[in-house]
Amino acid sequence: MTLTVSEEVREAIAARRPVVALESTIIAHGLPRPRNLRVAAELEEAVRQEGAVPATIAVLDGRPRVGLDKEQLERVAREDGFRKLGHRDLPLAMASGASGATTVSATALLAALAGVRVFATGGLGGVHREWTVTQDESADLGLLARTRITVVCAGVKSILDVPATLQRLETLGVAVAGYGTHRFPGFYLSDSGHPVDWRLDTPEQVAGVMRAQDALGGPGSALVVANPVPEGEQLDPGLHARVLDEALRACEAEGVTGQAVTPFLLDHVVRRTDGASLAANLAAVRGNVRLAARVAAAWAGA
Repeated sequence: MTLTVSEEVREAIAARRPVVALESTIIAHGLPRPRNLRVAAELEEAVRQEGAVPATIAVLDGRPRVGLDKEQLERVAREDGFRKLGHRDLPLAMASGASGATTVSATALLAALAGVRVFATGGLGGVHREWTVTQDESADLGLLARTRITVVCAGVKSILDVPATLQRLETLGVAVAGYGTHRFPGFYLSDSGHPVDWRLDTPEQVAGVMRAQDALGGPGSALVVANPVPEGEQLDPGLHARVLDEALRACEAEGVTGQAVTPFLLDHVVRRTDGASLAANLAAVRGNVRLAARVAAAWAGA
């Protein structure tokens, strides 16, 4: 099999112990060096502290890997030229021997293929603003519509069209529940301003929904657990609105399109908030990782 699963992750899956998949894009592309390696190690340790096994996912020299050792994690954090891989890119990377960090879609797919049911990330991709003109929609949504995995996230990135993304998730049949809230979180913000139809309050309740998905035997779609960043750690909403408006206007003025839009907007927001948005992002990721580990434990226990 081309997919390489680390011995620790493989043994945990076989023994039905809790495992949490982690993406590698935040390591290779989302954080400056050397902070990225420290955060990667911190997130893996947070999973372990909750009694679960971390499975950071990446593609190294054309080989998809689920679970990285210390040297491999350092390579993702320090090596130049790492590509950003969505699930569509995986066969191309494999055939060409390329190395790359996995986005939400690629991480979710590889985790599911390895038998890992729970995945923690920061924010999902979604429908971009001005979709009626650009037709720009993240591959995350379509992949989650056909992949049986539970994704713990802080909603979708606030640079996106949040209501359109929620509508698209509904159309695609992806279940969405707020964790401890009836409001859909906004990545940097605790509340995007939009409601969700369902609320779950404990890891055991999340595991119960996962069991119900399997018992029903319907389409193999995902469960999105939208876990808000704590209000005390969110980005100031007024600052967020002002800087996001600036970023959107700058993006249009510079003619940025396609895959370049998201990194352009996120970089602009980080710079114009003096790093406050990055702090909120990391707070959200840390909370999602801890919750995902608890969900994985409840799922394994069930």
